[in-house]
Amino acid sequence: MKRTPCEYVMWNGLPVIRKEIAESMITNFGLNQKEAAEKLGVTPAAVCQYLSNKRGNHQVDNEELLKEIQLSAERILNDTDADVIEETCRICKLFMAKGVFPAACNSCASDK
Repeated sequence: MKRTPCEYVMWNGLPVIRKEIAESMITNFGLNQKEAAEKLGVTPAAVCQYLSNKRGNHQVDNEELLKEIQLSAERILNDTDADVIEETCRICKLFMAKGVFPAACNSCASDK
């Protein structure tokens, strides 16, 4: 059975996005794994798996995307009208626009 773009993102993309945001929180903003997990709404074990490449092991090497991920991490940390869901969706749309994730269905079409 063919998988929809949303299924791909749920199983493969979301872990990559969470991993990159968690890494940014820890590396760029000095959080520990437990604090990053709390901010992302995941378990500390999930963050540990992100950092050890057991989840979300796709390597993001696009500098523009990495800057946007860092911006999302900062927004989530500072609570500047950004929550995890909004920032995750924003990053997902950027990944799709750059061809990192498969093209979305019409429901996920970029509105910006």
